[in-house]
Amino acid sequence: MTYHKTMKYYKKEEGKEKIICLLCRHSCKLKEGQVGICGVNKNVDGELKTLVYGHPIAINVDPVEKKPLYHMLPGSKVLSFGTVGCNFKCSFCQNWDISQESKVNEEIKVSPEQMVELALEQGAESIAYTYNEPTIFYPYAKDIGVIAKEKGLKNIFVSNGYESPEVIEDMASWVDAANIDLKSWNDAYYKKSLKGGLEEVKDTLRRMVAAGIWVEVTTLLIEGENDSNKDLTEMAEFIAKDLGKHVPWHLSAFSPNYKMLDHDATGVDTLNRAREIGRKAGLTYIYLGNVRVNGDTHCPECDELLFDRTGYRASTVNNLKEGHCPKCDSAIAGLW
Repeated sequence: MTYHKTMKYYKKEEGKEKIICLLCRHSCKLKEGQVGICGVNKNVDGELKTLVYGHPIAINVDPVEKKPLYHMLPGSKVLSFGTVGCNFKCSFCQNWDISQESKVNEEIKVSPEQMVELALEQGAESIAYTYNEPTIFYPYAKDIGVIAKEKGLKNIFVSNGYESPEVIEDMASWVDAANIDLKSWNDAYYKKSLKGGLEEVKDTLRRMVAAGIWVEVTTLLIEGENDSNKDLTEMAEFIAKDLGKHVPWHLSAFSPNYKMLDHDATGVDTLNRAREIGRKAGLTYIYLGNVRVNGDTHCPECDELLFDRTGYRASTVNNLKEGHCPKCDSAIAGLW
């Protein structure tokens, strides 16, 4: 089967035998037989081979709210899957057992056509590329996504935001929505602890919004690491000014995991403090995650309750009229 590919995922390094991977901003230079930082993209005979292509390690059917996406088809089901490998090294990763693994189980084989068929069989309205960093299996994701789009399904990227500009430009043709982690407002922390970069993630967010991809932002709050009032204020102001006041901000509570088992869980007071900071910055939609609070969506103009959420379950209280509040007719940002 020949799929619709509009971008080449690597380029030759001028005057050398290495290739440069174009999937993420690490731009790994790979000599023959070498794999990138992600552990799953390899130089094979002078071409980039994605070793996890066709080999997912986790597949589930979730509510779309679990991604988390609150402004896209609320209450609908999404087929979620991921592979092994990641281009970040987060010490708090909840999926570290697959993201920090590079050994591919080649006995698991799911073609792009089979993945889309599975989504349709399960009554899903979208497919989410998630659990690990989907940018590292972008060639596989795109081949699935193009077919999914033809079948009327939406495509969701749940990502750390380290996509290359080339990938973001290519994503605009088939990705409908993305939830991007904005993990910290400290570039040194990004580089040292996460092996990424803040400025690159900010650039990704701007590019995705400009490309017409529906974006929601998630910040996992870790007390003493990324929750200072100064950092949260600047983060909220960036979202409001550079992305748009209508862009939802998900504030999630940290719970001890992976290499941070000795760190305290995040309290609700910290989340509420961050929410107030977001409100002062002018953000319209702020939601708390990983805690037992509701995540209702109200009309920002008349405060009419539109979606009632308890946990990851959403029920429609008032049907939107072509994306508008049924009471005051104000436009409600999102993909409905």
